[in-house]
Amino acid sequence: MTTAPAHMFPAATLWDMDGTIIDSEPLWLGAEVRMLERYDIAVPSDIHERLVGQGLTTAARVFQTLGVPLSVEDIVNEWANGVVAGLAETGPLWIEGALEMLESFRAFDVPSALVTMSVRPIAEAVVELLPAGTFQAIITGDDVEFEKPHPDPYLRGAAALGVEARHCIAFEDSPPGTAAAAASGAFVFGVPNLLSLDGSDAHLVLPTLSGMDARQAGSLWQQHRS
Repeated sequence: MTTAPAHMFPAATLWDMDGTIIDSEPLWLGAEVRMLERYDIAVPSDIHERLVGQGLTTAARVFQTLGVPLSVEDIVNEWANGVVAGLAETGPLWIEGALEMLESFRAFDVPSALVTMSVRPIAEAVVELLPAGTFQAIITGDDVEFEKPHPDPYLRGAAALGVEARHCIAFEDSPPGTAAAAASGAFVFGVPNLLSLDGSDAHLVLPTLSGMDARQAGSLWQQHRS
């Protein structure tokens, strides 16, 4: 563990997964588009904007309104199986700088929680690829009463670490995710992936986490928090 004054860092960090730590969003979108095409349903031009960052239950209900004749559970299971197959085929595609940032916070003994709307089997599979102790808690879409953009997931993530969300930094890549994290009271670093975060609820938008470490993130947090 590296020592540093406690006031330099948040009580904890809270991390989205898809598009923030691992570049799995194309796998999710691919599974979704294949489903629509199988049922000869036109793929909406705004499908990316409508689904990225949304909870899976919410996204599945959107697909039902488009005409997919499956239950929410069956839709989500098919998507999840497609993502698992894609990860097995391509291997993990880590977002640039994310692993290094996670390791840097761990070196300073700042706890971290994964807060994802993905299903638990996928979240746990990704966490198993990371160094032991990277995350002290995992909150998934299976665990929450309300999905992102509701603050419930981030409030649960902070509570699982024994801290208040308002004392945490959150890392997100989508407008629904930044809305959820900001509503929880966390300070939100937005790192865009597929979608622009212009006008989002992120307190600070960074082009990338590459080259940054916990000290730099802590310094930016101190400078910009209200």
